[in-house]
Amino acid sequence: MIVALIVLLAVVLLAAGFEMLLVLGLPALAYKQVFWGQLPDAAVVQKIVGGIDHTTLLAIPFFIFAANLMGSGQIARQLVGVIKALLGHTRGGMGHVVVGGSMAFGSVSGSAPATVAALGRMVYPEMRAAGYSEKFSLGLLVASAETALLIPPSITLIVYGWITGTSISKLFAGGLAVGIVLAIAFSLFVHIQAKRDGVIPGPRMGWSARLRAMWEAKWALGMPVIILGGIYSGVITPTEAAAVSVLYAIIVEMVVFRSLNWSGLFRITEESAINTAIIFVLLAMGGLISFFVTLAQVPNEIISLLQSLDAGRITFLIVVNICFFIAGMFVDPNSTLLVLVPPLYPVAMAFGIDPVHFGMIVTLNVCLGMITPPFGLDIFVASSTLNKPVADIIRGVWPFVLINLIVLMLITYIPQISLFVPKLIFG
Repeated sequence: MIVALIVLLAVVLLAAGFEMLLVLGLPALAYKQVFWGQLPDAAVVQKIVGGIDHTTLLAIPFFIFAANLMGSGQIARQLVGVIKALLGHTRGGMGHVVVGGSMAFGSVSGSAPATVAALGRMVYPEMRAAGYSEKFSLGLLVASAETALLIPPSITLIVYGWITGTSISKLFAGGLAVGIVLAIAFSLFVHIQAKRDGVIPGPRMGWSARLRAMWEAKWALGMPVIILGGIYSGVITPTEAAAVSVLYAIIVEMVVFRSLNWSGLFRITEESAINTAIIFVLLAMGGLISFFVTLAQVPNEIISLLQSLDAGRITFLIVVNICFFIAGMFVDPNSTLLVLVPPLYPVAMAFGIDPVHFGMIVTLNVCLGMITPPFGLDIFVASSTLNKPVADIIRGVWPFVLINLIVLMLITYIPQISLFVPKLIFG
């Protein structure tokens, strides 16, 4: 009964518009006072600080910094230019460019909101000029950015790996496969929509022109090669790759392209520090929540409940998807991970679910939450970036929510999709 009241307190705080720091922290502290009043306050502080005292998390500020550098400079623009040269002539042309461009930028940023902000102003006018409706253009732009959470180096996968102790490199490999599946699903819908609307493909570029476009973008293409090639070859760790990406982005934008000066660098550094602080405050609270979830033996209670209902693995995965879908409608992605993964992950392991497979299910649910009304984060980022009403964007995302749900079902019940690439690379 008391636990239910504490959960209710969190819901009330969320509905009242409190910051997520307080929505997560106050119920945890209330639980401590009620059940573990004898626990020293110093131990609570230790758990909060310990929540972010992990070398794996160093990758997050570096990738955030690198994404902001590329989004404000020429790297993002050149990556989109290469995708346009390769796909612009196909049926659905610019629609495929949006999907491919989101994957390309995601491969160097790991952030869906950063992808929306960086690509929005570039590709939205061209989609409208190509003949796509405003509703479809907005929906595709917001939904395609989801692939950034799956394509390495995904910040979401880094957080999941930190919470569960799963190999980041294996998660990146699984995310690559799932991200490609989601992108193919979006591209199929783009093809159908382009045919329905009579969208005229762009002019076909010869291979000489395509190779020239790739050569001109060699510095931009070097970023994903360094990050992904370095990680999968074993030369550098994901954290080291994040640091290298920042150094590479600074050199390319300031020295090669000369698109960034010192004042711009200081401004981007400040913005990145603020974004990092927001995430790490939530992660610190997540450390405290995980501690109390363990003390309360919540995973054991969930397992006992499922056993009493004679529920199996399939039922559990259905429950997981429902919980994440509902949470994603109201709570930001990192908070969703911090609240739901600690109690559900041990149950998944008890059912024999591979941790990488479970990570793909969780991350794809987080992707869905990013575009699901009423509080999908990418919806508001697109509204701010493009100066479009939130209601217009929501009308455009519904078909993509349905596509996402279909892909989620495939990933949930066909684990080989998530595990094929990790097993191929790591055995």
